Amino acid sequence: MKKLLAFIPVFACATLGWSGSLFLGGYPNSILVVDESSGKVVDKIHLETGLPVSMHLSEDRKKIYVTTNDHSGIEVIDLATRKVTNHFVLNTATKRYRFNGGVPDPEGKLFYTVTTEIDKQLEHFDIGKPKYTVIDLAQQKIVKTVEVAAEDENDASGGYGRNVFEISPDGKYLYQFRNKVMILDSADFKVVDTIDLSKPDFPGMENIGFGADLDSIPEPGKHVSIFTASDPIVHNRVFGIGRFDLNSRQMTFSPIGPAPMGMAGLQVTPDNKSAYTVVANGMHGNKRCEFWSFQLSTDRLTERAEVQCRTRFSFGSSSDGKKLYIYGAGFEVEVYDAATLKHERTWDLNNDVTMAGLVVIP
Repeated sequence: MKKLLAFIPVFACATLGWSGSLFLGGYPNSILVVDESSGKVVDKIHLETGLPVSMHLSEDRKKIYVTTNDHSGIEVIDLATRKVTNHFVLNTATKRYRFNGGVPDPEGKLFYTVTTEIDKQLEHFDIGKPKYTVIDLAQQKIVKTVEVAAEDENDASGGYGRNVFEISPDGKYLYQFRNKVMILDSADFKVVDTIDLSKPDFPGMENIGFGADLDSIPEPGKHVSIFTASDPIVHNRVFGIGRFDLNSRQMTFSPIGPAPMGMAGLQVTPDNKSAYTVVANGMHGNKRCEFWSFQLSTDRLTERAEVQCRTRFSFGSSSDGKKLYIYGAGFEVEVYDAATLKHERTWDLNNDVTMAGLVVIP
């Protein structure tokens, strides 16, 4: 079953007089701060450890945890001051680490991720197997690793710029969402429960797959994401919104419609009445991209409009749901009106951005 394209956290702004600050990764080693009222970069937070590849907003929305690529680094940014309060690298002269994102514990003392060790030998490099990893942020080093089971190696590390884990509000359990939900004890990474989404307890569904977390629907204690499902008879693929409660471990699903070949995230308005996405069908010269608008009360497609395709892009919306954004793989952010699906303006950031994601502070 093909998975939908990963969602990347997006803008939050008002219809007029936008006042939010947008944080996104910039080449070669910075976090760009964009004023939403002007669409201009107003600050650059220098990263000591290199190119940002993922960002994770803390539960109290006071810090951003950034992972970097050059030397396998971690940096912590205080949002009140826009200053880096902690930074370090894991690489040494003879050992390197690969990891994509991760999650801090609720107290901000530990950072959980999956790493692959690369040891430099005299004439070659030895590449190890993926390991669940605990990093002590105060000691600035790895304090525990546990090998990932062989059958989970391919799916354990997460995608580029995506978080590897979700963590329970009490910090006791880690969750991995893929073709199944893995529930791990955060103390020793032992599997305490597995929910096999290929055998769901929902009538009429054969396969279910969770996508990335949707920050546009902030629900503390829940993993809210795009999901895909197929029926057991003709195997029609549909997409919708899935919610997984990190406390009760219960899942709910709201199917919306047929799943296209590709989808660049799903944006839901604050009142949960409408949703928007950009879909892609066809390939190469036959590729066609469209905005899709949905009425969630009836799970009905209400409007569609063609939009210019990009080779790579991300999709987002304002916090009031009245503006839509297409950005990524370049310097520009294109702004569209959600009511008309028409292009309004283009923001030129004068800086190439990474695929580390976006974080918005009102």
